[in-house]
Amino acid sequence: MKVRLGNLWTRFSLARQYMLASLVVLACCMAGVGWWVSQQIQAGVIRETAATTALYMNSFVAPLVQELANEDHLRPEHITSLDRLLTETPLGRRVTSFKIWRQDGRVVYSTNPALIGETYQMSPEGVRAWRGSMTSHISHLKNPEHANERRLYERLLETYSPVRRPDSSEIIAVAEFYQTVEELEGELAKAQMLTWFVVGSATLLMYILLAGIVQRGSDTIRQQQLDLRDKVNQLTDLLAQNERLGERVQRAATEGTARNERFLRRISAELHDGPAQALGFALLRLDSIIAHSTRCDCDMITLPQANEDLDLIQSSLGEALNEIRAFSSGLVLPTLDDLSLRETLLRVSRFHERRTNTEVELDLDGVPEHASLPLKITVYRFVQEALTNAYRHADGRGQKVSVTRVADQLHIEVSDLGPGFVWNDGKQDGEHLGLEGMRQRVESIGGTFQIQSGTGLGTHVMADLPVDVVVSEHAR
Repeated sequence: MKVRLGNLWTRFSLARQYMLASLVVLACCMAGVGWWVSQQIQAGVIRETAATTALYMNSFVAPLVQELANEDHLRPEHITSLDRLLTETPLGRRVTSFKIWRQDGRVVYSTNPALIGETYQMSPEGVRAWRGSMTSHISHLKNPEHANERRLYERLLETYSPVRRPDSSEIIAVAEFYQTVEELEGELAKAQMLTWFVVGSATLLMYILLAGIVQRGSDTIRQQQLDLRDKVNQLTDLLAQNERLGERVQRAATEGTARNERFLRRISAELHDGPAQALGFALLRLDSIIAHSTRCDCDMITLPQANEDLDLIQSSLGEALNEIRAFSSGLVLPTLDDLSLRETLLRVSRFHERRTNTEVELDLDGVPEHASLPLKITVYRFVQEALTNAYRHADGRGQKVSVTRVADQLHIEVSDLGPGFVWNDGKQDGEHLGLEGMRQRVESIGGTFQIQSGTGLGTHVMADLPVDVVVSEHAR
């Protein structure tokens, strides 16, 4: 049951929750305020009614009981006067019963003669009256001295009023009188009804005003939420489009890497089959010419110069042929499809060692087992270019390749102990084209490129590459 109520409550809007909660709170407050005001009205009406009657009675009764200041009982003539006062005057119609008490709880006068001379325990209201306070309350007539009144009434307005000596504030007796409550209850009902009407109207007006303000705010918030939801949906769509575009850009970059490698392979083949073959044939023909020139009967003066020129041409062509072969071999990647990433790193490092006759320290503890072809191509070219720069500028001193993996990122660092240089994050005005090419190759597959170097501090070339590179079917 509680769960169902909780689910029902959470389905309400904030405005409806506030309206229901505020209705309960205002209703409880209204009930409390109305009850308190009703009690105050009741007490005020009772006090006013009793005070009026007590003042009226004391004006007639006090002169007839002054002997109680010195005596323990009333004189017979004063008792007769009191009987006449309560039976033959309008006061009798307002007072249903009357008693005069001594301080010890003895009744010295009563409209019920059987009570005269009887002693009862003084009620708390009577005690307060002997202390000088007039008290009044609606009694249910449960005390022993109420036996006569209880036979005729269920409730009466009971009032205790102190009787004083005219010449001093000394209290000589306490007068207790009873009044019916029908007229009093009628007045109380009217006053309480008016009070409840005023309190209820004020509460309803407050609730309507608060509900209107909250409803207006709720409507504004709801509209803002709808607008925000629309904007979030638009932003989500834009982010999805951006992600798709990013994937397409990265896929295009990986495809470009594959196409670039195929293009370099074709250039290498063209260099090998074209200029290299022509230069080789030219060298063979020069060898034949040189052999004939040594047997030729030529001028002894011009022959040495001709032989020297032929030697220069032969050496130049040989150097050009070697450079073309070296260039074409550097353009072509070894077949990486069947190699793991560790084997790829070992191959590029060992090839560099054989080519430069230097040593490369390897730290490959963080190399993953599997890698896509674009990632292996990027790693191969990155390490190849970084080691070439280390050999060219640092003479191969302190060459080191280290690979670590952090989450889904592969961190590759190639370092040397060379003289170092000042790196301005690519703002070199055309210098360091090789480093810029490395940066572009790394960033094309979603990686980041960084260099730490300085004069006399060596060089650290670093790349952080995503392990899971997006690869299209065409790139494969």
